[in-house]
Amino acid sequence: MTNQIKIAVIGVGRWGVHLLRNFLAHPQVDVVAVVDPHPERLAAIKQQFNLDENVVLTTQWEDLKKVPGLTGVAIATPATTHYALIKDSLQQGYHVLAEKPLTLDPAECRELCQLAEQHHLILMVDHTYLFHPAVEQGQTVVQAGKLGDLRYGYATRTHLGPVRQDVDALWDLAIHDIAIFNAWLGQIPVKVQATGTVWLQGAGEQGSREAEGKKDTNFPLPQGLADLVWLTLTYPDGFQAYIHLCWLNPDKQRRLGIVGSLGSLIFDEMSRSSPLTLLHGEFEQQGNHFIPVNQKQVVLELEPGEPLGRVCSCFVDSILNNTPSEVSSGWVGTQLVEILAALTVSLEQGGQPVFLNNCSQV
Repeated sequence: MTNQIKIAVIGVGRWGVHLLRNFLAHPQVDVVAVVDPHPERLAAIKQQFNLDENVVLTTQWEDLKKVPGLTGVAIATPATTHYALIKDSLQQGYHVLAEKPLTLDPAECRELCQLAEQHHLILMVDHTYLFHPAVEQGQTVVQAGKLGDLRYGYATRTHLGPVRQDVDALWDLAIHDIAIFNAWLGQIPVKVQATGTVWLQGAGEQGSREAEGKKDTNFPLPQGLADLVWLTLTYPDGFQAYIHLCWLNPDKQRRLGIVGSLGSLIFDEMSRSSPLTLLHGEFEQQGNHFIPVNQKQVVLELEPGEPLGRVCSCFVDSILNNTPSEVSSGWVGTQLVEILAALTVSLEQGGQPVFLNNCSQV
């Protein structure tokens, strides 16, 4: 087939297996290799997807250098491994699709973006929600002014696990809602604040890891990894968004909204029948009273399509057209990591505001 590109998937855990599924289904992709440190995972995906004998299955990243004609790699490994893997991939001449976050360090992110540009390679981050039909439609609604004057935003992202051991709830969960708010508003925050609470992985757990020779330098709080985090994002025009994150709450929620003078827009991922709803309503003042008027609910129709499938297609198109993704380039990923890093500073300082004056420009 013409215009077919050869891709390797690195990491086939909980999320990487879905990347593999989508690339296997893509008509312009030839999956030539899969890398994972766990042999049992490689055996499982070979059986699950009935992989051809020609597909290289290996536990060693270095084996990819022996695969002829490799065009790009999709990296779905722990965040702490991203920098080294992405840098090596770019230096080998591979286009890269990386799971979020790009890395855990803004300086590393900027270095990788510059390296990709120097080598004329695509560096894209899998911020899946930016490709969700509800988020795309929501951006159109907000930026068309249908909510009137924007007043504030809010989001809740809670569930019972999985509990990460490499990053806290802030780094695991917040990036999704921040990305959506940034896209809907067409802005990035200028000030952030964060407070958190640790229950599961406190200083005792960190100490026991150090005793075993497994020192973890990524604990955002001195007392451990935060299970519950509250965020406030302030945007250039004064708009504020409030985000609630928790990974030990059985009440699973994936809900985000923006409130305006003419109504609210709600993205509720848990609602299959109406994930994106426009709630019209405003006040009419009668003397000293404020009377709700023009109230109605509109469930917005969405384009079909799996968001991750759209991510994979965008990566392929970017490679074939030699054009970085406008939606989720490495620079977009860098902006989000810079925001998370600032939030981490605020978290460490008990909620003190941190200003972002030099966020990377897309």
